[in-house]
Amino acid sequence: RFPTSHTHSREMLRASRVAATALRSPAPRLHRRALGASTRVVAASAAAPTEDQDQDRALAQNEDVHVVEKTPCADSEEGCHMEGGIQVRDDLQFLLDVLPENIRAKVETHPKRADLLEVVLDLGRRPEARFLGDGQSEYLRDEEVTWEDLAVAESAVGMFGEDNRAGIENTLHRISCMRNRRGVIVGLTCRVGRAVTGHVEMIRDLLSTDESLLFLGRPGVGKTTVIREIARVLSDDLKKRVVIVDTSNEIGGDGDVPHPAIGSARRMQVAVPTLQHEVMVEAIQNHTPEVIIVDEIGTEAEVMACRSIAERGVRLVATAHGQVLENVIKNPCLSDLLGGITTVTIGDDQARARGSQKSILERKAPATFQCLLEMHERTLWIAHDVEKSVDAMLAGKVPIVQMRERSVNDAGEEEIGYSNLSYDQFVGPSGMRDPWEEEKGQRQKAGAGKRHQTAVDFNVSDPYAWAAKMGGSSEGEVMDKTMARLMELPSGSFGSGAQRRARKRAR
Repeated sequence: RFPTSHTHSREMLRASRVAATALRSPAPRLHRRALGASTRVVAASAAAPTEDQDQDRALAQNEDVHVVEKTPCADSEEGCHMEGGIQVRDDLQFLLDVLPENIRAKVETHPKRADLLEVVLDLGRRPEARFLGDGQSEYLRDEEVTWEDLAVAESAVGMFGEDNRAGIENTLHRISCMRNRRGVIVGLTCRVGRAVTGHVEMIRDLLSTDESLLFLGRPGVGKTTVIREIARVLSDDLKKRVVIVDTSNEIGGDGDVPHPAIGSARRMQVAVPTLQHEVMVEAIQNHTPEVIIVDEIGTEAEVMACRSIAERGVRLVATAHGQVLENVIKNPCLSDLLGGITTVTIGDDQARARGSQKSILERKAPATFQCLLEMHERTLWIAHDVEKSVDAMLAGKVPIVQMRERSVNDAGEEEIGYSNLSYDQFVGPSGMRDPWEEEKGQRQKAGAGKRHQTAVDFNVSDPYAWAAKMGGSSEGEVMDKTMARLMELPSGSFGSGAQRRARKRAR
């Protein structure tokens, strides 16, 4: 899908020129960090490559590193611990009090208690604890979950809403239920909610701008946790008027008084999840916010509400379903968040100049969100300048993106690195290349050397095997030999109709 790269030396040569161009840019979007006088300026161009850049496949090598200052937990503070430079408050004991006693005791003494993601109670199955990380889970006892266990947990939680979710007051924990066809609860998912301080340092430079931010990522990667901290920073540190549209009380916690983790931001609760878009518009009309924060944009009505909010000059911070930018481009409901995709017919001369068909795809409107962040891991994000990345991908080019990674240096300090690179050169946490690059390589390998080959021995059990065994010869020779072989096949190999058509073509 993307053009192949040239030699490394040419990339480095073009990288120096791209870096110089980015440094001379008067006001590049998404690309200059304002974290204080001690921090260097990042020349990070997330723009689509120019014609010259795309031809030479330049890989911008601009890098910058920012050391994170740690804010340790108070000695007397319960439920708070440090994970490197990240401060985490989980109030885990409130969630454990919901569980049956023998399950609770096992979790309280578990060595991975700090990494607990959720506890699953399904009727007739063993209770299971799931931890942060891929595939890390453990059964908490050998006995299966009974009706009594579910009744104990349900009585501790209270009423479930229409979205089958409930919470624990003054906490960020979430309990979701599964019901049978009669509406009886047969399973519970007890999800740990954490107030995290420190993740926002990866995008603090973006918060000081007026650009709207859209976060993508798989479930459990920390999207809601990040926008919760963004609400606190914008309202307390940057003194913005922030309103949170909290559909399932997952951002501000359960109860009428929101959790302190959102700072002084105001929270509007949503009675029914399907009415989220109406509450978003109500927030604009009634409460004069400067920033609106929404979790899980997923319907066409919510997308239209986002566009209406953006057109009124209000900043948006939201999450959406999807893992990478291409997921949103191909989603007919969500593509309007990026400006929408439309088909345009161009003239013959322009098509020849572009080397494309006369019908092409283009972005049809300004993007609702100017910056999109792909959260591949909690410590590894990819930042896009939305309009330029979308335009580049629709034109068959490769956008330049910015990778933001949190790591520990040799001195034991936490630091955030900022690197500009070509999107198809991104190597994710699994150590594998971007899947688009692999798919393209497989297609090229599968299609290599298959044209203009000689028709050789036929296999009656596999009549199309000849297509993989054709050797180099002219098209006329291939057609003559192929038709001759088809006429020699025994009856039934291709069906009488196919044989008649083959003889007719041969004549």
